[in-house]
Amino acid sequence: MPAKTAQSAASERIASTLNGWGMLILNIALLCGGFYLIASTAADGGPMRVIGGLSTLIGLIMLGGYFTLQPNQARVLILFGAYKGTVRSSGFHWANPFYSRSRGINSHKDSGSSEGDQRNRPGRRRAGGGLGLQWLSTKLSLRAHNFSSDAIKVNDKRGNPVEIAAVVVWRVENTAQAVFDVEDYTSYVEIQSESAIRSIASRYAYDQGEEHEITLRGGADEVALALKEELQVRLLKAGVIVEEARLTHLAYAPEIAPVMLRRQQAEAIIAARKIIVQNAVSMVHMALNELDQKNVVKLDDERKAAMVSNLLVVLCGNSDASPVINTGTLYT
Repeated sequence: MPAKTAQSAASERIASTLNGWGMLILNIALLCGGFYLIASTAADGGPMRVIGGLSTLIGLIMLGGYFTLQPNQARVLILFGAYKGTVRSSGFHWANPFYSRSRGINSHKDSGSSEGDQRNRPGRRRAGGGLGLQWLSTKLSLRAHNFSSDAIKVNDKRGNPVEIAAVVVWRVENTAQAVFDVEDYTSYVEIQSESAIRSIASRYAYDQGEEHEITLRGGADEVALALKEELQVRLLKAGVIVEEARLTHLAYAPEIAPVMLRRQQAEAIIAARKIIVQNAVSMVHMALNELDQKNVVKLDDERKAAMVSNLLVVLCGNSDASPVINTGTLYT
């Protein structure tokens, strides 16, 4: 038979627990009853003392089954390596005291570059001796998380190096997939987010595209939607839902930024000149029509050309025109 290429996704199951307050009363009763039987039969012994000892032992073991959950928090129940379900309801709970309180994962990160980050993460502790083993709590937060990527350098669609960064809002939807289908779902989100940002940046040009082409700078909403869809496909394996993804930083890389700035300035000047020329031609046409309609002066084609030239120079020039008074005729 051919070997399986991938494991099926883990399926989350909702587990039921006992009310912590009711079990606490029973727990106290077992402990008090056990201590009383042991104390009352200390002289003569007998089976009642054995029962008292068992009651005390059971009560002590039961103390390890209490846990609390806040709103939007869940706990994955693992019994000797087997997944038994997930508790999502908030409050004071009691469950089998032999359920694991932590889960170990192998660390593949460089100790020099990420040691500080690992120490600062809540619910995470590192095994001694450099074994590369991390212990994570079986409690998971179902709240929305923010991941803000660093500015990374990537080539856009036209090969121009740009710096780009984004913020991703995500939350855990399937706790079983988050715990069992990936090694460390928080690290998985970070790495896949940066990979998706690089992929999206290479699909679009920074700002110079073809007609009606979406660009990184001009199509912020479209790019954000594409980034969210790309991330959702990548993070679905980890049971993570992407709420929002949006670019927070976009700029040319420093080595080409001055050249691109001059190009943008030149394009702005050309665009402004185009508008000025179009409006100047309209004003000259309007002036000639007004002169003809009101019979102010009759101009032949040569004088009209001279007048058009003078008006365009005045209207399109960068400096104010110096008036020249003609004391002769138009033909001298």
